[in-house]
Amino acid sequence: MEEQWQCDEFCVHNHVLDRLQKTPLPEEKIQQTAELFKVLGDNTRIKVLYYLLQDELCVCDLTVLVGSTQSAVSHQLRVLRNLRIVQGRKEGKQVFYSICNENVRQLLREILAI
Repeated sequence: MEEQWQCDEFCVHNHVLDRLQKTPLPEEKIQQTAELFKVLGDNTRIKVLYYLLQDELCVCDLTVLVGSTQSAVSHQLRVLRNLRIVQGRKEGKQVFYSICNENVRQLLREILAI
């Protein structure tokens, strides 16, 4: 017999609903979280973030590590920078990138188990 994953009878637990409805999740937070997970849904961005978890790197280093073009890596860094996940630091003619969002850093460490 197949196990069912729904209630056999519809009943509402008002005491639970009353408690949970007092602190709804703000729409802005829902949007931010959905956007973050969209960003993390790209293989190249995951690779970039994986290497940035380990060290501050320039676009040239990331290009080699990720196995992509400089243009493609720069585009991904721009997306991550616009969402305030990474930041750049200019040193001479080079820009070094690092993860600046500690929540994202911790999430990635948990997910990637590093």
